[in-house]
Amino acid sequence: MPTLDEDIARQLQQAAESGELQSARGYGQPMQESEGWAQTPEALRMPFKILKDAGVVPHEVEMFHERARLRAALDAADTPQAREAMQRRLSELEQSLSLRLESLRINSRL
Repeated sequence: MPTLDEDIARQLQQAAESGELQSARGYGQPMQESEGWAQTPEALRMPFKILKDAGVVPHEVEMFHERARLRAALDAADTPQAREAMQRRLSELEQSLSLRLESLRINSRL
């Protein structure tokens, strides 16, 4: 029984011989490293790639976007009460984001 690597190599060889690879997106071009690949902990690269390919944004990325929206809203706030409420929400979000990122760092070292 062939190993997984052998099976993949066989399928790639068949695709190359049949010309199927030439129609693949990016054929003949150097592979591009996606943004953040080198900065992403090695243990999280594949799970994040799977999420990206499936069109799912990691929760931490959504939190970064929310932080940017809150900062913009904070700058545009016209009442002290609105500013205080947004500042409180921003502070809570930043604390939560910090804890999640630290957890990812710790778990990626294990």
